[in-house]
Amino acid sequence: MKKTLLSRLFLVSSAVLLSAYGIIYACAGGDDWDFFGYNSNFTPETFADKSYSPLFLSGGIFYGIGFDTQHNSRFNSNIKSDWATYLKGKVDTTSVNYFLIGDEKPRYYSDEKNAIQNKEEITDLHVFYKTKKENKSSQKWSKKLNLKDDKVKNFVEFLYLAQKIETVSIGEDYWSYDPVVAKTFNDAKMIQSIENVYNTLSDPFLKNRYWFLTMKARFYSNDKQKAIDFFNKTESSVPKNTLYYRALAYVAGINFKQKKYAVSNYLYAQVFDKCPELRVVTAYSFRPKNESDWTKALAMAKKNDEKAALWAIHGYYKDEKQAIEKIYELNPKSEHLNYLATRLVNRLEQSLNNSFQLNGQGENQPPKQQTVAENKTENKAKVDNSAVDLISKISAAGNTEKPYLWDIAIGYLQTLKGDYANADKNYSKAEKTLPKTELAGMQLRLLRFVNNLNKIDKLTDKNEKTILADLNWLYYELPKTYKGQEFRYQNASSWSRSYLSHLYKEKGNLVMAEIFGESRYSYWNDGNAYYDNEKDLLAIKSFLEKSNKSEIEKIGAGIYSLKLKDINNFQAVQATFKNKIPEAIAFMQQTDSVQYYKFLGNPFNGNIKDCHDCEHAAYQKRKYTYMDFLTTIKSMQEKLAQKEDVYTNSLLLGNAFYNISHFGNGRTFYEITIVGYGSSPYSFRNSMKDMITDNSVSKMYYQKAFEAASTKDQKAKCLYLISKCERNDYYNKKYSDVNNYWEIREDKVNFIAWNAFKTLRKDYSDTKYYQDVIAECGYFSTYVNQ
Repeated sequence: MKKTLLSRLFLVSSAVLLSAYGIIYACAGGDDWDFFGYNSNFTPETFADKSYSPLFLSGGIFYGIGFDTQHNSRFNSNIKSDWATYLKGKVDTTSVNYFLIGDEKPRYYSDEKNAIQNKEEITDLHVFYKTKKENKSSQKWSKKLNLKDDKVKNFVEFLYLAQKIETVSIGEDYWSYDPVVAKTFNDAKMIQSIENVYNTLSDPFLKNRYWFLTMKARFYSNDKQKAIDFFNKTESSVPKNTLYYRALAYVAGINFKQKKYAVSNYLYAQVFDKCPELRVVTAYSFRPKNESDWTKALAMAKKNDEKAALWAIHGYYKDEKQAIEKIYELNPKSEHLNYLATRLVNRLEQSLNNSFQLNGQGENQPPKQQTVAENKTENKAKVDNSAVDLISKISAAGNTEKPYLWDIAIGYLQTLKGDYANADKNYSKAEKTLPKTELAGMQLRLLRFVNNLNKIDKLTDKNEKTILADLNWLYYELPKTYKGQEFRYQNASSWSRSYLSHLYKEKGNLVMAEIFGESRYSYWNDGNAYYDNEKDLLAIKSFLEKSNKSEIEKIGAGIYSLKLKDINNFQAVQATFKNKIPEAIAFMQQTDSVQYYKFLGNPFNGNIKDCHDCEHAAYQKRKYTYMDFLTTIKSMQEKLAQKEDVYTNSLLLGNAFYNISHFGNGRTFYEITIVGYGSSPYSFRNSMKDMITDNSVSKMYYQKAFEAASTKDQKAKCLYLISKCERNDYYNKKYSDVNNYWEIREDKVNFIAWNAFKTLRKDYSDTKYYQDVIAECGYFSTYVNQ
């Protein structure tokens, strides 16, 4: 018990243990991404009150918020509303809010000069009441308020005392790794004066607030036992409102500090039950140290609601199913059942395999693909039968606060179990009590769709029609029209695509399998291996081009991320690397705007060092588009065929093909969705890795340039550029069997004397280019100086 309950609470500092209001200073934000929302079909916000939201099943401390950061502002709305009602007709709402809260926006050091002076003005008004002497603040506010009115005076005097306590109760909103040091209020005389005011008051509103202020002052004092003594002496005469339960949370915190853990947990559970605003605080502060603490706390609970509250928090930390069973026996109408039911269903969902594949096939081995039937069999076995039985029993009884929750939950679990007919019945039953809210309606529709799609084991024209409307809704309408964040439809969207893809694959329709499945080589952006097979490529192009698509084909084509222009772009890249330039130009002309993309560096330059960043930054007289590049290559090849300026054209062609390889300055030419992206060749699948690291075409053109060179410097340059190709080829072969960068082993070979290196040193050491190479290429310099 101790280990289970405390495992989620390892970040607590000693200051947090002091009270329900201890603050965790850590990376907290209201928009923290929580993967559960994208791995679930069951939206908890549909069924449980907003106060339970942070307690929904989460991968972090609290769902949606990460950490609780509302310690200073949690009750601002309540406080403003209560005082506005008390002062109605006496003080306008804007002024009430100004005095109570001041500026609710976060302030920064640069804002200090413009900081709102509400606290200073309250002090000035207190002095005015005490001395009867006008001051700057009394003169300002007498123009807006009747400072002689008793309620106005009561308001100001209360705030004067309250802000004294706030000097220790309000924390700073900053981020820190350091533990929070608890502050204490040690002005015993001031605390007693607050209690004295409480004792003399007859107005119920003011008396209630001075009672709470007394509790708060004693809680933050250095004698906290007096807070408990005061509470015990007065609680019977105090209304059981929010202030009462805030004070009770103080008592719980003090008991925890006194190591009375059972009492503390029992009291926290009462606050959890009766004060929704403090549910996240009390759930976090609830911490039995051992099994004995838990059983003692449970024994203290005499009423069913008290026991149910204890089980509600216990279920958050340990076992939702057990907690549901216990609470249902105690009070079937308990609203705590709602959030626990969502946690139970969401937890069951997390065990499911929605990937249609099995991992663990060995290192560097692709996962084993499942059939639809195999995947269903696996998932059926993963759904806890006892949880299904429990939810089924509660659904059948129909005596909970929200019967539709249990009807929908059992329907969903029956879908996972393959009991589609009964799932339909329970969804129809749920519809009768379902609230008329957008979220509830969408939730029911989504789960009905999941059930209907699961019914399909083999696709036919007839059963396709049963899902068309929902596919359009899921893939097109929801992403455009749903503006909220709660509804969990993304998982059903991705799962249904995989489901349909596998059905098409089993049917032998590989095009539609790809359309809905969209092949990925692995998690990273390493392209789409489906297009490595030209027959498959042409088949999908034909599909995308056809005008008479069926309804489901239209849906698939619409959601498929690749369009004809992307495939044409891929074909243009492939044709270029194969030195089929007229084909490449024809394909590039069908890529829409892609043909006008510009290279970052000059693709016809050839340098001693490969430094694409340097070449991108260098001055370029002309910026080449992809189409410019291809047409220029075509022009050079035509001149070469006519034996026109063979050296220059061959050299520039060698540079062009070198630069679009992995080693050159024009990688953007091939970095597209189908090929992949990455700074290392190992980021690409083997077929693409081979393509982008192959310098054979470059070497061929450099060899032609060498043969046509008329000077020794020209020949030296060609030899060096050939040596770069030889170097790249050496490493390609050396690491050909390496699956990733981390498998590379150091063989202590510092350099290799490639053929072109040897010839360059032997025959061209008297050239200027030779000296340039020694100056810029440390590798070659090492070789010649060994």
